[in-house]
Order: sequence, then C-alpha cells, then structure tokens
Amino acid sequence: MDFFSIASGSSGNCICVGDDSTHVMIDAGISGKRIEAGMNRYDYTTSDMAGLLVTHEHSDHVSGLGVISRKYHLPIYATAGTIKAIRSMKSLGAIDDTLFHVIRPDEDFSIGSLEIHPFRISHDAAEPVAYRIENTKSKVAVCTDLGYFDDYIVGNLKGLDAMLLEANHDIHMLEVGAYPYPLKQRILGEFGHLSNEASGKLLSQVLHDDIKHVFLGHLSKENNYPDLAYETVRLEVTMDENTPYSGGDFNITVASRSDVSERVVL
Repeated sequence: MDFFSIASGSSGNCICVGDDSTHVMIDAGISGKRIEAGMNRYDYTTSDMAGLLVTHEHSDHVSGLGVISRKYHLPIYATAGTIKAIRSMKSLGAIDDTLFHVIRPDEDFSIGSLEIHPFRISHDAAEPVAYRIENTKSKVAVCTDLGYFDDYIVGNLKGLDAMLLEANHDIHMLEVGAYPYPLKQRILGEFGHLSNEASGKLLSQVLHDDIKHVFLGHLSKENNYPDLAYETVRLEVTMDENTPYSGGDFNITVASRSDVSERVVL
C-alpha cells in the first residue's frame, strides 16, 4: 500500500491511499488542477482513483469536489449528513446525485481491494468521520478535524502501519493571536481541532513497535509552524510515562499545507 498527502492544512486537504489494484482519494479541498499535479508527482492521475472519501463538508475538504466529480465522475462516499450538507453548497455547482454513496460510521465497506472503516469524530460539521483503510497487508488511517479524543478514537487508531494525524495549532499562538475570541473558543472546544500537545498525547497511546510512518497534518497557517508541531508532538511522546517510547523512535514528518508529501510505501 502507498500513502501520501497532496495538501493538508486549514486551507485545503487531499490525501491519496491505495495499492497495486485500487486507489482512493480522501477529501478534495483544493483545486482540480492541484490535485492532478499532486497525483502526477507519483505517476498517478485523478482518473486512476476508484472513489473519493469525504470526511465532512467544510470548504477546505470539499472545495474541489464539484469540478472533480463533473470531470472524472468519481463515486463519492460520505455520511448522509455530509451528503445533505454538500448538496446545499451552491459554490460546488451541480453534482450528479448518482455519484453519492451513503456510508455509516462503524460500518465497513469495500472499494476494490481496500476495506474501509469510517469512524466518528467530534467536529462542528453535519456528520463527520475519519477513515481507517486496509488491505491484506497494511493498515493506514487519516484522522483530522477532531476537538478531542477518547477511547473510541484510540481504538480506531491502534495497530496501524501508518497514519496522518491532526496537529492543528499551538495553544499559546492561538490564544495570543489575532483570531476573534469566538473563533478561538471554537478551535479550542470539543468540536474544534487537536492542538500539537493533544496530538502528541493521542499518538503516544497508539504507537507500537511496527508502525512505519506518522504524518502530522492539518496545521494552521496562522497558529502553528511545522517545526513547532514536530518538536511538540515528539516531546509529548517522550514525556509520557505510560509509553516505553520516545519521540525519536519513529519516523514522524509534517505534511505540507501547500506541497505534496513524500510517498510512504508499506
């Protein structure tokens, strides 16, 4: 299985996961042109995708959905609440209703050789989910846009070979920054985003000897820096007395907001 980010951040998200026979895209929150260029970096095209998995309807996850759907007619998989919200977004233009496939949290479904497990996340969207994807050899997950984590989230992120995990903001940068107070409260609240510190705490609960790679993703442009997210997450893992690991024991990289990441082959 291979796994890479085309863009991951508060201004747009698009991830690619697949194996020799089936690839899927997770979210289309950037332009169709950027998506195609990102696919081309690793000799794929958007038309190679067997489906598009949508986490939720916020524009940084679906802004390219209308163009992609009309050009490539990709099947779109999302929860009923997310589909209803997408259909009400005039900015996306017309999308063929037959492309939509309703999924339900905690109910597995298959696309080609990939088994996909959507699971609930806490975010201020209609019916958001994260995704765990596996084939006969590997397991990966994309988990961003969650205000907090609990045992349910931890359980869904255990036993993975690789993951993309949210490290959205530095709490101090957010608190002293220029965002209006209500927006700060939204981001810091139970339906907001994971801080660097929370991301490190979550990661320390799901690390295991055989994990190959961790991407830190969905970084805020205004309230985070890649190096800060990286060092904070590593420090949280190292300081956790309940884990035998330190932050330097694993391959952790930051997925860029604007550029294609390395491709992890599992």
